[in-house]
Amino acid sequence: MTAGAQRARPGSAELQALVDELAEKLGRSVAVDDPLVRMVCTSRHFGDEDPVRIGTLLQGRADNAAVRHVLAQGVARWSRPGFIDGRDDLGLLPRYVVPLRERGHLLGLLMVVAPDRTLGEQDTEAIAWAADLMAAQMYVEHLAAATWKTDERTLVLELVDANVATRTAARRRALERGLLGGAEHVLVTVVQLSRGTEPVRQSEAALWGALEGFRQTRSAQGVTAIDAERAILLQLRDRPPGPAEIAAQSARVLEELATFLDPSTAPVVGVGGRHPALDDAWGSYEQALVAARAARRLPSLKGVGDWDRLGEFAVLLQLPEHALNDSLVPKPLRTLNDAHGGERLRDTLRCFLEHAGSIPRTADALHLHRTSLYYRLRQIQEITGLDLDDGAHRLTLHLGLRIEELLTTGDDGGA
Repeated sequence: MTAGAQRARPGSAELQALVDELAEKLGRSVAVDDPLVRMVCTSRHFGDEDPVRIGTLLQGRADNAAVRHVLAQGVARWSRPGFIDGRDDLGLLPRYVVPLRERGHLLGLLMVVAPDRTLGEQDTEAIAWAADLMAAQMYVEHLAAATWKTDERTLVLELVDANVATRTAARRRALERGLLGGAEHVLVTVVQLSRGTEPVRQSEAALWGALEGFRQTRSAQGVTAIDAERAILLQLRDRPPGPAEIAAQSARVLEELATFLDPSTAPVVGVGGRHPALDDAWGSYEQALVAARAARRLPSLKGVGDWDRLGEFAVLLQLPEHALNDSLVPKPLRTLNDAHGGERLRDTLRCFLEHAGSIPRTADALHLHRTSLYYRLRQIQEITGLDLDDGAHRLTLHLGLRIEELLTTGDDGGA
């Protein structure tokens, strides 16, 4: 069972009191959201509520379209207050937004409903005064949260460390603290971002927001390690997860990141192999890195690589980046590519190999008469000088085609 849309952690009583006091002073609806536009605290209504506000109160966050609209106006980069536009189709009225910052950290967004996009001088002064107090309060809470996040990050990195002694000590510490329960089936997922246009802390917040709901689900207990461009999710279960469960979880992570981040970050998810013991977390992690590399290089994977489904790509993608180049393509295949009609013959060859050399299935897949297929296969053998009845020759050509797939998108160094 995977997590639904994740709410922000509720604000403290002190922060709630500041929100209520400001709202009463202004006679307007006021809310404090986290940097991902998820509700932290909100005041009572003042007759200015809109469908987005009502929906947020019921669900703990606005719907994805409203969140994307707000973030698209650049509020995460603002250094001073300003108005954001409303959207009738989203049921969103304009709002006056104050970035709540302290010592360089964007801690949240103070939002005041302002249907006519105007505020008097006394109102803006009251908002500024309250915003300073809110930022100070949120910074205290941020420091407390940062401590346990750092501790958890350290634990995860040690659990997936290549050194046996380091892993063993981390596992003992996790069990003593009751962080991972008694389940043993382990799975590691890696999420990687490209170097996009988002502020570093916004990327980190988005990764946390996308993954925190998977730290505790009905079927899994997990811990995370999150940096600006990479996140690790280590989960333990009583049983290995099925393909549908993994696919749903990965799709949910990508959906959340698409809501919170600019497309330039191009997130990918790499899912490691399923292993029967926490001691094997490091192996699942290494496999997840390879799977993420596959997701970056192979558009057909649509941003999600799963080690257990990579086949021969799992081997090829363990080659170092500098070695993964055109020189790996076998000379017979390059000769075929350069020949007249080479593209058509290469597609025929690929289909033939992917159907295990079955003439009937290949002909059906290509919508060809078998006589025409035999003719093309003879052409391929004449051009390449290889025998398609020879297993080693087939393997050479099949690996060559797979390498060409990996080379079509260039390197994966941006991840």
